[in-house]
Formats: sequence, structure tokens, C-alpha cells
Amino acid sequence: MSADGGGDTLPIVDIAAVERELCRIPEVRAARIVADDTGHLVEVHILATTGKAAKQVVRDVQSVAITSSGVDIDHRIVSVVQLEDEGAVVASSPPAAVSAPAAVPATETHVNGNGNGHDVKTLPLTRVVVDSVLVAKHELRAKATVTLRQGDEQAVGVAEGTVASSARWRIVAEAALNALRTLEPGAVTVSVEMAGVQRIGDRALGIVTLIMVIPPHEELLAGVAPVRGGAEEDAVARAVLDATNRRLARLR
Repeated sequence: MSADGGGDTLPIVDIAAVERELCRIPEVRAARIVADDTGHLVEVHILATTGKAAKQVVRDVQSVAITSSGVDIDHRIVSVVQLEDEGAVVASSPPAAVSAPAAVPATETHVNGNGNGHDVKTLPLTRVVVDSVLVAKHELRAKATVTLRQGDEQAVGVAEGTVASSARWRIVAEAALNALRTLEPGAVTVSVEMAGVQRIGDRALGIVTLIMVIPPHEELLAGVAPVRGGAEEDAVARAVLDATNRRLARLR
């Protein structure tokens, strides 16, 4: 099926099923597809994180739709709104704006539409975000590598431990904290107390507790991040940032 309405006869599309498949994309939090009375797709709304540029999110949406359901989505009808983990809108791309050059990673993009085109202004974004999480296992040992990004700067943190299921969350949290220490000097005062993934109702959540030591006091920090697309390690790393973002900013 073509989203721009090519052809006289349109196959019946299970829109709800396509939306579910789109939500399996790690950066996508929610998807909403709108069709007209004839079955033509007229709008595709995507709520995503800032892990990828909006243009790449649109490409992923097109690829997943065509491979999973045979639905050919025209990029011009896709609207992407990107939010940081705590819910603040940091970038948006209305339909037809995705043909513009890709935004610089970790920037805030304001797109103002008019009848003739778009005025795009890019501003620096200083919040730390998770770029990638990798856990490699060899025999009885596991190694976590977490890459964080702040604007154009990247930092890589590594931690090792056993392959025990209860230990892998902790080494991911420690790797994320090690990377954070490069970007946020105040993170040297923080250590991991607990890390894990827990299911609450129908949702799985990455949960961490950290201890910040500012002599003579100790402060408990807690962070939570939803598991998206089955990426539990990524949720644990984001939970570390959720616990520290505001607190470390006060130490600068």
C-alpha cells in the first residue's frame, strides 16, 4: 500500500498492528496513524526520544512499516516530536520538514512552518543523553560499555563484573556513571548502590539508587526510566541520568 494513495484499490491495513510495530523501534515512545475514509494514510505522528535525528527516525519508521506490514509510508506525512527522557520537548519535525538537512546531534531544533517553506534555527542542547549501551560476555565475566553524549562531546565508560543476571544491571549503571564523570566532574562524588529492572503493572522499568557523598553528608539519589523495545540495559543507563541530571547541575 502507498501512503500517498497510488492505485485505485487499497488493501485493508491493520493500523493498530502497524502502530505496535513502530513502537518497537527503540527511540519511539508512541505512534499514531490517521487514515481517511478510503483507507489512504494521511498522517503519521511519532513521539520519540532524542537518541537519533528526526530524519533518521522517519527512515526507521518507513523501514519497519514496509518490512513488517507491507505499508509504504510517504515521508511527507510523518510528523516526529522528540522529547528528552523527563518529558520536555526538545525537537520537532512537521510533515515535509524531514527533507531538510539532518539536525546536528544533541541540538534543539525549532521548525516554524509557513506556506512557502520552513525556518530552522538550531540551539545547543547541554543535557547528557545515552548514545549506546553494549554488554559483552566471555565465559564467567561480563563487560559493559556505555557511551554518553553532551552536545558534540562524547564520553565512554566501562565496567566489568560476573555474568550473574543480578550483576549485569550494576555494571551497566557503573559504566554509565564512569562515562558521566568525564562530562560532569561532580559525578566523582557518586557511587552505585543498587541497579535493576522491575515490572510494575504492564511496564518494565530500569531503576537505580545512587549515593552522593558530600562530607560529612550522604545523599540518596534515585532514578527510573522505562524499558523501550526490550532494551533493558539502555533503561538502566538512562535511569542513572535521571537520578543525577538535576542534582549534578547544582554542583557546577
